[in-house]
Amino acid sequence: MAYMNDFSSKNISSKDSRYRPEIDGLRAFAVIAVIINHFNKEILPGGYLGVDIFFVISGFVITSSLYQRPCKNFKDFISGFYERRVKRLVPALSVFVLITSIAICLFNPYPGTSLLTGLTSLFGLSNLYLLNYSTDYFAQSTELNVFTHTWSLGIEEQFYILFPFLIWFSGFGKQTKNGARNLFLAVGAMTIGSLIGFIYLYPTNQPAAYFLMPSRFWEMATGCLIFLGLQKKKYLKQFLEKVPSLLVLTLIVGVMYLPILWASASTIAIVALSSVLIASFKKQTKAFIFFTNPNIVYIGLISYSLYLWHWGIISISRWTIGIHWWSVPFQIALMFGLAIASYRYIETPLRKQIWFERRWKTLVFAVVSLSITALSIVSIPKTSAKQFLESIGKKLYPYAFTGGTGIPHKDFYCHHPSNIETAFKDCLSTHENNDYSRKIFLIGDSHAANHHWSIQSALHQTNSEYNLGTLIEYGFLFYLLGKDSCSSQKICINNAGNAYKDYFRNNLSDKDYVFISISRDRFSVGQYTGVARKQNIQRTNILRKRLLDILQIIEEKGAYLVLIGDIPKVCPDNINYLQNIIRIGRIDLCETKRSISIEDRKEMNNVFLEIAKSSSNTIYVDPHDELCNGAKCRTVDKNGKLLYSDSSPHFTENNKDILREYWKRVLNKIGISDK
Repeated sequence: MAYMNDFSSKNISSKDSRYRPEIDGLRAFAVIAVIINHFNKEILPGGYLGVDIFFVISGFVITSSLYQRPCKNFKDFISGFYERRVKRLVPALSVFVLITSIAICLFNPYPGTSLLTGLTSLFGLSNLYLLNYSTDYFAQSTELNVFTHTWSLGIEEQFYILFPFLIWFSGFGKQTKNGARNLFLAVGAMTIGSLIGFIYLYPTNQPAAYFLMPSRFWEMATGCLIFLGLQKKKYLKQFLEKVPSLLVLTLIVGVMYLPILWASASTIAIVALSSVLIASFKKQTKAFIFFTNPNIVYIGLISYSLYLWHWGIISISRWTIGIHWWSVPFQIALMFGLAIASYRYIETPLRKQIWFERRWKTLVFAVVSLSITALSIVSIPKTSAKQFLESIGKKLYPYAFTGGTGIPHKDFYCHHPSNIETAFKDCLSTHENNDYSRKIFLIGDSHAANHHWSIQSALHQTNSEYNLGTLIEYGFLFYLLGKDSCSSQKICINNAGNAYKDYFRNNLSDKDYVFISISRDRFSVGQYTGVARKQNIQRTNILRKRLLDILQIIEEKGAYLVLIGDIPKVCPDNINYLQNIIRIGRIDLCETKRSISIEDRKEMNNVFLEIAKSSSNTIYVDPHDELCNGAKCRTVDKNGKLLYSDSSPHFTENNKDILREYWKRVLNKIGISDK
């Protein structure tokens, strides 16, 4: 979040840059919007755009604070700039990161990702770490990383590596005659380039657009440009002051309710509207009176500490008691209490205090302090929570620790066989009851294996004359994804698609069935993960084409194709079954709204539906709602019994045939059984 302005706007002292309390009021509005969004995205879907408002404020305030600031030379200017940076940021951030790191180790049995994010945030690099970690800011997994929000601090710190040099060498810092003009032209050109980069990157590589400073530079630069424009172009100031600030504020709130699909356009709109709002504030107007209310201004003054602590409280709450209507008042009170204490006893006194007579000593002291904090984080015991929680879990839910999942795993030959030709014979051609000539071939990745036990159990309980053969082999999966080969001979072969097609030509008979199930994770990168949209479209087209190739052979043999919709994914990728039971007496940490789960599977399922509608030999079945009852999909069934053993997800050993009744109905409907 944009709290890198070393000067609260209250510290501005030059004659033309007097303190503007409404700016702190706008800070309060921004941080409250972010907090509301982080509590519940439905209440304010675009509340995260409050960060972008802070970026604009930061650029405006830092430029105004450096306007006509006296300095002796470049060394004096640059050392003073970074000294104020350090005193403003380091104390509150260090205390927050250290305390929160200790806290998360008490509840998260695998805190490595959070701790590394916190450690890199101390040095302004957490945005790069999150980018390297392929983080999707809008994904559920980010809610469990207690330091995800520090990405914005990293962006601002990197911005301020560059910005003071622009200030000085443009002449603005030296107060030369054309300094303001030079700065405006330089920053303006960089703003255009940065904005173009943001617009280009967002649909093709969203994490890069979101987490990289160059693609965010334009937002802070816009604040700088609006300040310069208001100082040098009086007519611009007079024009913008005529714009009703209350109308602009209403538009900002409206933008925050736009769909997430419009995130890129919403960001641009928020930056533009925030700039206009800052310029349009005029005394005696309703918006000005609201934003200069002492209580609102105070929230703005503590907004840096409030931003730091709010996410820590919310994230740790998700690891423990959760977020509920009854818990929110206590969580809000706690985050405000910690923020006020941080502002009063850490931020304010240390920012005003002279640390050392010589500035370089302050900078060295800051580096040493950050290094000690980082070493302290690395030294925190990381196994205590895992051991404690596991001991509790084994007592409360022993069936979750049986050591196996419901899928055919290493003791089941037909899961990742080393030899595909032998696997065809042993897994698909050899069947349980040789008196039955009709066959079901179940193929795909481990999510197909999820269905093995339920289908087998359903066949046993019906008068079916079908045998089930299951082969979980990744060569076929890679074929469907557009790859004809892969590096490991153990899990796939060259030209896997041809091998399967040849097998079906030689072994399929009239009224046989080919069941295909693959994980949506392996097919689609998701709507908001930042991978090129065109890549998803290409993968969709390949999946469609190759399924149709398989279908052509199936139709020629008089057989049928059954395409199985994927089961709900309710946990982030970095969560496993142990982390689902860390709430004492509860195992429902992970949950996803039914609407989100359905949207998440849409691209692959649309291909399945399209093929099923185009062919009378194709059937589409979807067990999603069998596992996702009501408004939310959970890791537990209605009786509180653990459904999944990991985040993929795979069924637990106790629930490996959870879909038996569902498959009995399906088999009966499509004519495989008589019941």
